[in-house]
Amino acid sequence: MTKSFIAQSYGRSRNYTDIPNCLFKEYDVKKGLRNEDGTGVRVGLTRVSDVVGYDFVDGKKVSVDGELYYRGYRIQDLVEGKGKSHCGYEESCFLLLFGYLPTKIELREFCDVLSSMYELPKDFLEQRLLRMPSHNMMNSIQQSVLSLYDYDTNPDDVDPYQTLVKGLNILAKLPSIMCYAYEAKMHSYYNDSLVIHYPKKEYSIAENILYMMREDRKFTEKEANLLDILLMIHADHGGGNNSTFANVVVSSTNTDLYSSIVASIGSLKGPKHGGANVYCAEMMEAVIKEIGCDATDNEIRKIIKRIQDRDFYDKSGLVYGMGHAVYTQTDPRAEILEQYCRALAKEQKREKTFEFMSRFDKIARQVLLESTGKNISNNVDFYSGFAYDMLGIPRDLFTPLFTTSRTVGWLAHNIEKKLYDGRIVRPATKYIGSVETYRKMEER
Repeated sequence: MTKSFIAQSYGRSRNYTDIPNCLFKEYDVKKGLRNEDGTGVRVGLTRVSDVVGYDFVDGKKVSVDGELYYRGYRIQDLVEGKGKSHCGYEESCFLLLFGYLPTKIELREFCDVLSSMYELPKDFLEQRLLRMPSHNMMNSIQQSVLSLYDYDTNPDDVDPYQTLVKGLNILAKLPSIMCYAYEAKMHSYYNDSLVIHYPKKEYSIAENILYMMREDRKFTEKEANLLDILLMIHADHGGGNNSTFANVVVSSTNTDLYSSIVASIGSLKGPKHGGANVYCAEMMEAVIKEIGCDATDNEIRKIIKRIQDRDFYDKSGLVYGMGHAVYTQTDPRAEILEQYCRALAKEQKREKTFEFMSRFDKIARQVLLESTGKNISNNVDFYSGFAYDMLGIPRDLFTPLFTTSRTVGWLAHNIEKKLYDGRIVRPATKYIGSVETYRKMEER
């Protein structure tokens, strides 16, 4: 009875709440904080990172090759420059937080600080993770981060320096939280063996994730290198992406850092943001199951059109892994992943799957150009799912890994906002409803 009443009331409310698209243009309101040409509305200034996917020539938006800069350094140069080191992510963290590239000694000391924070609080694993497993890893991570508030002697201190220290503590503990939350889920809901490996202080974050996640604790150099790169390329993506903006909005109220990080995690959980990598991996798995890796180019073209026609996979009409809000011609992160995925695919004898992915990528661009008239490139999600799969990472952890990596970006923008713009973020909306005369209950 109650549900029926609510459904009826909801249906009736639609008569009073409809907002046609034309009104957004009439009142010059930026729907979704997007301009008419699809670019994002500027909501702040930053020196942390920059995302370049287009330029303006004579007032018109022009597509250009994509670039991602951390403090002015191209992501490609940072990845290439790390060489065989598995601490590329830590170096990127240092750069994003402090604004300059560390010396060898500074990087070592920074890694030592992080490793000193790896260990979870006493009884945290037993009381917070094993006793309260969740079906969804992102929800479990949210609960865990919020629980860390209770172990902080002064959790509401929002001084920029204290925010930095608290943020590093969260960042250092997330790999353990992520791995243990997954183990708790699999043990509690699927009766799998419970495997708990404690992090090693001499290992980087990438190495520790593989070490803790795998029952035999073994990994190869190429595997550690690829995961390190995955963490690097996901570390930040400008101040305008949804989860970073959510962090800045929430923290502008002067609430505690734990609440701000939890808000960002909630944002990243969504399939239109961090959750897209899972959808892309599932789509490609369904495609390969349907037509096989030996499919002809024409068969690939046909199944892409079926996806567009809502006749395959989730019937959303979306070709996951293709297109981006900023990048128009290329996504530099996808280009990096393609290169390193090729190397690991050869080591794991999965070249056939990789070559199919590469062909699908090229044909999808052609089909999308024909159907939309626009150059649409792949995005980081296209190859990240395949990369995670080669690393033996379960899909439950795809988005949590994104969370682990992106935490440093949230932290860097959070601190920057505290230092240079102390105002609460408070945009406005335009009321377009009518003004009514109140009627007493007996008159309704």
